[in-house]
Amino acid sequence: LNTNFEKFFMERSAAIHGSLTIKAMLEGKFRESEDNIIRFPDIQGAILEKVIQYMHYKMKHSKSTGRIPEFPIEPEIALELLVTADYLKC
Repeated sequence: LNTNFEKFFMERSAAIHGSLTIKAMLEGKFRESEDNIIRFPDIQGAILEKVIQYMHYKMKHSKSTGRIPEFPIEPEIALELLVTADYLKC
């Protein structure tokens, strides 16, 4: 995954499990499914990094039967993170 200035690497399974939008891109007949590179030029690097952290968190705790720890979100990025998560269908 990358923005205009930063590149982030993550497991394909975590990306597919964490986002319906990314799943469609990687499993459909799109360039992203062939290249295994998804570009998000309109998403800031810090926001994309937090979304990736959440996708790993979501996958790690998806089969948990106990208490799931709270996922930390800084108040100053909460609104932009919400908009991005909605766009990516996380």
